[in-house]
Amino acid sequence: MNTKVSVVKCDSYQPEEVKKSVREAVGLLGGLASFVKPGSKVLLKPNLLMAKPPIHGITTHPEVVRAVIHLLKEINCQITVGDGPSVWGKYIENPDEVYAVTGMKNLCLEENVRLINFDKRRMREKFPLAAALDECDYLINIPKFKTHEFTLISGGIKNLFGLVSGTFKTELHKNYFQPSDFARILVDIYQQTRPALTIIDGILAMEGDGPATSGKTRNLNLLMAGADCVALDTVMARIMGIKGQEVLSTKEAYARKLGEGDLDKIQIGGEDLDRLNIRPFILPKTSAKISRLPKPLQKLIKDLIRYYPYSLPEKCSRCGHCIGICPSECIAFPKNRKKSGIEFDYKKCIACFCCQEACPEAAIAVKKSMLARLIGL
Repeated sequence: MNTKVSVVKCDSYQPEEVKKSVREAVGLLGGLASFVKPGSKVLLKPNLLMAKPPIHGITTHPEVVRAVIHLLKEINCQITVGDGPSVWGKYIENPDEVYAVTGMKNLCLEENVRLINFDKRRMREKFPLAAALDECDYLINIPKFKTHEFTLISGGIKNLFGLVSGTFKTELHKNYFQPSDFARILVDIYQQTRPALTIIDGILAMEGDGPATSGKTRNLNLLMAGADCVALDTVMARIMGIKGQEVLSTKEAYARKLGEGDLDKIQIGGEDLDRLNIRPFILPKTSAKISRLPKPLQKLIKDLIRYYPYSLPEKCSRCGHCIGICPSECIAFPKNRKKSGIEFDYKKCIACFCCQEACPEAAIAVKKSMLARLIGL
């Protein structure tokens, strides 16, 4: 049987409209009881990357989470909400601040739902994941529809990276800094966690240099749902205007037979994608784009096509988040105190773009090598 993915319209974050659309999206798949047993323990994992309000399009909107909570309450489930925000060096960003600013704290108080920090972990085969996974019967994944500097898209599979324990996120970026290597780690996480259901918040989406403050918000007015994150990310890529196999994590997961990556074999319910006539998304200016070139050409020029982060001093607040998160310790404040911004040691830089993702002020941009500029990448 073909893998099912639902795509439905939702024009605003008005609670009743979101609730109706989420119900429709899940209903097209057979209803919530097809994925979650009544009375079970369920962990909801939204995308809460950083302490920014929902208007920035960086985090999952609380009304989407609320709609999922209401569906679960109808079948008497015990509900827990949590995420692992970004990491600044040796410290995890204060989850309480993230939960407050993103609106998740108020939501959970209003709905009388438990909100937890991923401060406990258990070592798995390759890495530690949140111990909360062991305390629930089902995981429901609620990502944000975004582009991503390093992984091209941030969808169903990428959102599960937040289940990695604390500062080990930085270690994984350091040890697997090639996009293809990092994609394999993301798929390892997906293979171990396998959400029962994934609902993607694409009402306010992000394009350009996502997934954080450097991206640009875009009103997409869509919600997506499915049990197969490979199929969901394949359809998400199609909506963005790219092929699913251009997303390395999707390609890897499909190769491992963890889901359906052939768009022709995915049954899409709800909206007709062709009739939506969606303008292709602006994609990130990163080394991930190298994967879109023909393989023989990749081998010839991959060492000459490079992307580097660089500082925008006029925007920099000298908060130090980029310095703390950098896995290769290549960022520092200028020794000359009269200079603003930050400085990079490019001999050490691995172009993981953790710094840009962590920057709360959009003060880090992307610099291309000359060849990348010449061929229009």
